[in-house]
Amino acid sequence: MRDLENGALVRFMKTSMFQVVPLPTEVAERARRAAEARGADHAVVIVDSPDTYPCRHCLRFAKPGERLILFPYASIPAGHPYSETGPIFVHAEPCERYRATHEYPGDFRSGRAFRAYNTSYDMIDAEVADGNEPEAIVEKLLQNPETAFVDARSVTRGCYTFRIQRA
Repeated sequence: MRDLENGALVRFMKTSMFQVVPLPTEVAERARRAAEARGADHAVVIVDSPDTYPCRHCLRFAKPGERLILFPYASIPAGHPYSETGPIFVHAEPCERYRATHEYPGDFRSGRAFRAYNTSYDMIDAEVADGNEPEAIVEKLLQNPETAFVDARSVTRGCYTFRIQRA
């Protein structure tokens, strides 16, 4: 879409029929407290390059120089075949939880794989986004009535990024 005001070309994010669910604030705060207490499985890292360290709470890439907490997280609870614990990041300093939950996060338009799960936490479908329209992939996966939710994950590292549910 074009916004001709001020002669600028602006691309608007598509508002969708799904809801993005960022990492709960309670989980981010727990990770910060564990890192402060020097928990063995919580590390503080300093970002050294752009677009490589995604915070799962504010759903943006951290900027070089920012501090993040690296810690293990299981998006599928233990006791299910698809349960796995993997590393994720949150900002070491409190950040605002992603609020535009009816819009796909702009920092993650490419490099994401989408896994659809049913209510028993069984993976029933999966697809990789080509970077152009991840919303179309998510909406396609949510068209299956068996899909309870979709998890977005990193294509290269496999790490959990965020959950998507029907709006």
